[in-house]
Parts: sequence; structure tokens; C-alpha cells
Amino acid sequence: MNNDMIISARSLNLWYGETHALKSISLDIPEHSITAFIGPSGCGKSTFLKTLDRMNDLVDGVHITGSVLFEGRDIYDPSVDVSALRRDIGMVFQKPNPFPMSIYDNVAYGPRTHGIRRRAELDEIVEASLRCAVLWDEVKDRLKSSAARLSGGQQQRLCIARALAVEPKVLLMDEPTSALDPISTSGIESLVTDLKEKYTIIMVTHNMQQAARISDRTAFFLLGELIEAGDTKTLFESPSDPRTEDYIRGRFG
Repeated sequence: MNNDMIISARSLNLWYGETHALKSISLDIPEHSITAFIGPSGCGKSTFLKTLDRMNDLVDGVHITGSVLFEGRDIYDPSVDVSALRRDIGMVFQKPNPFPMSIYDNVAYGPRTHGIRRRAELDEIVEASLRCAVLWDEVKDRLKSSAARLSGGQQQRLCIARALAVEPKVLLMDEPTSALDPISTSGIESLVTDLKEKYTIIMVTHNMQQAARISDRTAFFLLGELIEAGDTKTLFESPSDPRTEDYIRGRFG
């Protein structure tokens, strides 16, 4: 594995029962970058994303072959602590999913789970995480109020803050702006661009303009296969595979 690559998939196959959902995927993810996954619905983007923190372990009938290396170690090795893996590789879902508790307790949930109990330490983590998610100034006077009272865009930033509170190295984002209005979407895009200074971001998006705007690298999936991946500007302006060009130009999908 190249030293600059924080994650490398090699010949990764995944079946849901008899359905071959991912077909021999090999892909490198560079550190401190934004990598976007594009492609039509049902082409394997989100399935592949979920293999990177073993979320597919929770699905019955899943069978996986090949390897996913995170910092050089195969995450599917039986000795891997999945809880620790998911601390290092966090997930932000398509629909904001704050827990039914206060803003403060949402962010403090992960650190508490990992044994942090001192109030002063939790206060510091909550503030730092909310600041990192550009939400602190909007909520600092109502940390005890329900997270459900926040707007959709604020709830998604809260979910990002919650993921950041356990200090991950990688942040997986499954269409994080698809349920948001254009202003909130712009805010999340700006936030994600800033976050790559500290984190590695991997994002599934159906919005090709979004991929072109904010990602450093783009991977195009089709029917469970990785068709091509590379520098975003190059992939959008001169793709090497005609299927990629057809998709980008809107001829299908």
C-alpha cells in the first residue's frame, strides 16, 4: 500500500445472498483528501462505503472476499476490534439522525461510550466538536434543548459533530446533503472542504456538480463495478472509459 493511502481495497467482492453486489473492487483512498463516489442508484456506491467500516456486518446473508486495508491492516482480519475500527472510521448518513436527546448529549454520547466521564473534559469535547462542525455559535446557549428542534441543516452538522467527537481519522458520508435545501447544502460543502485538513473524507453523492466542486478524487461505479477512479478534474473533463463519459454527460442514470 502506498504510504499516502489511508485505505486500500483489493479485489473486494460482496454478495447479498446470491446477488453479487460488488465485483472485484480495487481502490486507493489518499489521506487528507475528499474522495467522491458517483454512479446511478443501486450501482454499489453506498454498499462499498459501508464495507469500509464493516457496517455490512449488520446485514444478514452478506459474504465478502478480498481485503480492505486501513493504515496497512486488513479490517476484515478476525482479530480486528470492530468497535475501535468504527471509532477511527466514522459515518454520517443521508438523513440527519440525531439521537432523541439534547444537543450536548448527542455530541457527548461517543466519548461517554469510550469511557470519558469528567464533565470538564466532556464540555471541552462538545465545544470543540461543535466548533469544528460550524455549529457552536448557533447552539451554545441551548445545549440542553432537544436536538429534534434544530433545522435539517443544523441536525446534519450536529451528526458531523457527533462523529468528530470520538476523533476519527476517516469520515464516511452517504449522500449527506440529499435531504437538505441549497443553503444548507452549501454550508455542509464548505464544512467538508475545511475538514479535510484534519480528516480523510469519503462521500457518496448523486450530485455530480457537488463532486466536481469539492472532491479531489472521484470514483465512478456502475452495476457493482468500479469503472474508473482518479483526479476529479481529469475524470470529469477527459474520462478514460466511454461509460463514464456517458454518465457524466447525462446519457443515462
